[in-house]
Amino acid sequence: MTPGERGGGEARRWRGQSAPRKARRRSLWPSATPLGSIKKLRLLLRPLCRLFRCKQKMNTINIFYSSCQENLTWLMDLLKKWMHPNHYLDYFSDYIILFLGVLTPFVLLFSPVLVVLGCIYLSNVILHIYKRKMNLNGDYLSKMWDNGRRSVASVWDIYGKVWHGYEVHGMDKLPEGPGLVVFYHGAFPLDYYYFVCRLYLQTGRFCRTVVDYHFSKIIGIKLFYDVQGLTHDGRVECVEILKKGYLLGVLPGGAREALFSDENYGLLWGRRTGFAHVARDAKVPVIPIFTKNLREGYRTLGKIWPFKWLYERTRWPIVPVYGGFPVKFCTYIGDPIPYDPNITAEELAEKTKAAMRELRDMHQKVPGSILKALLERFGKHPVD
Repeated sequence: MTPGERGGGEARRWRGQSAPRKARRRSLWPSATPLGSIKKLRLLLRPLCRLFRCKQKMNTINIFYSSCQENLTWLMDLLKKWMHPNHYLDYFSDYIILFLGVLTPFVLLFSPVLVVLGCIYLSNVILHIYKRKMNLNGDYLSKMWDNGRRSVASVWDIYGKVWHGYEVHGMDKLPEGPGLVVFYHGAFPLDYYYFVCRLYLQTGRFCRTVVDYHFSKIIGIKLFYDVQGLTHDGRVECVEILKKGYLLGVLPGGAREALFSDENYGLLWGRRTGFAHVARDAKVPVIPIFTKNLREGYRTLGKIWPFKWLYERTRWPIVPVYGGFPVKFCTYIGDPIPYDPNITAEELAEKTKAAMRELRDMHQKVPGSILKALLERFGKHPVD
């Protein structure tokens, strides 16, 4: 054997021997060093480490939340001490109850506007249903609308009976032909509409009405406006209505009397004589009518200076109305003032005003009392 072959065999033997030794070393390595155990240990401890970190984060969040809660509690205590030093209200909910308790009376007091508007819109819906059922179009004053008009009048008459015990005295004083019906203007002229509905239900007579221009601009009541014969036209149109044989209702005091008159029932007609000119031109009598306790049912805040100042500058009727008290309403019809061609419109206006004052002084105690009117409503006080 040559040295080369001997060397190659030794090399082969060396290579052949070296592989098992390396394998033995690799297999013995984990037991010889702790590195493998450390890796396994890391794998085992990794979920525990994550759990520990999550717990640390939760502890941090709990500490922060507790701190915020303590700060909020301190702030609430400070607010309670500042708002109510004697700790009478122990919880925040008590403040809400107190707020609602204070707010509710104001809502109830100033709700008449919403109630009246609700009744008007209800009447409008009834008329729309009747119009659709009967397939009617136009000519709102014709007899085809009588049943719908009667339905609406029944709703308002029931409301007047139930809420105000409404009564009319002196219906027989109304002339059979046309006439100009003159009313005192309350904060809400519900008494006038009660009267118109009662008149229609009892006698079948249809009374047209002159209303304020602002009323005609209320959205969504056009059908009610037309069917009930409301108008805001001038003298010529009013004279034509009377010549057709209708009764025509006017409230000479207008918005000024409605908003700024009070429990003394002062007539704020100023120099208004337009209604007298209409009566003279149409040659019809004037019928004064007054409703007792009207100002006890509904009142305004017209005595507050800013509201009156704003009205005088803008003519916007935005004075708050409150009340809606279920007081007794009694409408008294005065003796008609016959047509007299020998007196002027100014003199006729003064005669009408004097007749209205006479009705007021005869049936209304001035100044009016809400308590007495309520007692009268429930039969605890004598009726005039």
